[in-house]
Formats: sequence, structure tokens, C-alpha cells
Amino acid sequence: MSKKILVVAAHPDDEVLGAGGAMSKHSLNGDEVHVLILSTGLTSRSGIKNEDLDQLHQSMKKAHQILKVKSTEMAGFPDNQMDELTLLTIVKRVEESVSNIKPQIVYTHNSGDLNIDHRICHQAVITSCRGLPGTSVETLLFFEVPSSTEWMTPGSGEAFTPNWFVDISENLKIKLDALKAYDSEMRPYPHPRSYEAVQALAKWRGASSGFLAAEGFMLGRNLVK
Repeated sequence: MSKKILVVAAHPDDEVLGAGGAMSKHSLNGDEVHVLILSTGLTSRSGIKNEDLDQLHQSMKKAHQILKVKSTEMAGFPDNQMDELTLLTIVKRVEESVSNIKPQIVYTHNSGDLNIDHRICHQAVITSCRGLPGTSVETLLFFEVPSSTEWMTPGSGEAFTPNWFVDISENLKIKLDALKAYDSEMRPYPHPRSYEAVQALAKWRGASSGFLAAEGFMLGRNLVK
């Protein structure tokens, strides 16, 4: 039976970096994949113009076409300034998508990421997906984002220790193709947000779990009905 999947990410490209392989796998298996991006992206950087933001959002649409995403929503919150909003404002926006889509599986950020928007996104999602009677959400998974997750220093946040692995041996190329749509956000190797580093991470997560390539997640909650 097909399932509904919701990926909630702070910025455009986080969703592909963290769960692009799993998103492709779900789509090819007949599941509905929906994406909610909370922030506009880019606007915290100096010299950003409206056309730069438009280009990023066009890149997002192209990436989601490659991953066969069924629907994409943008909340439009300020980039790298989500700590200036009340958590309730963000929670209500996530709750709206959860209520409308009724996903069985939700993917979002790890709580220990360096980026403040990632941490707030995590908090908003786990609040919106709390285990209330009748909740549609059965599985809650947290992904890693290169250039944020591994940059948090020891003791400053929860370490990312994956205990849920998704075989993306057949989906890694599709993930990389989706990242190419976000080429302006990628960096030269050895930056962690480079094509080589993303591929190396997928192979390492695969080697850690017996696959040619994998994405690693931390399990937040799994309800067996």
C-alpha cells in the first residue's frame, strides 16, 4: 500500500542533501512525496537580489521534478532568522501541512545541527507530530545535512548517530542529478557540500549498513498500528 511522505526542511536544497535518495526511492515505489520548505533561503547573504531568489526557487522546482515530488509548499519565513519568530507561528504552519497531507512518514532536520533554522525546524516538526490520538504520522525520521550537521562541536548539540538506513544504491544518481539543479548552492571539494563529499557520505553510510550507498537517519518515533 502506498504511503504519504512529508519532508520538512528549513531551506531549499536541505531536503535533497538530507533525504533526496529516500525521496526518490519513495516516489519510484509509488508513494506520494510532499515537501514543505520553511524559509525563503539566501536572503541572509549580502548582495542577494530578487532574481537570485527567483533562480533558487526555480532550481527547487527542477530538483523536485527530478525526484517526482507531488507537491511543494514554501512558508516564506526569513532566512537564518527563524529564531526571531515565535515557535508557535512555525508550529502552526507545519501543523497545517501535516493536517492537509496526513503523512505516514515525516522527514526533517536533526536537533543538533549548527544552523539555527535547522534546529528550530526540528523543534517545530516534533511538536507538530506529537503522538496524539488519531495522528497520521507513524514514523518520524531526522536527516543530516552536509555543512551543518558535522560542523556542530561536541557538547554543543546532539550528535548525529544514525540508527535507520535507507538503501539508495539505485537512487544515488537521481539524488546527485537533483543536486545539480541546485548547482549554485554546491561548493568545490573538499567542502562538505560538494558533489564528491555527498557521494562519499552516501557510500560511507552504505558501508556502515551493508549497502552500496545509503542515507542515514535518526529515528525519532515509530508507531506500530
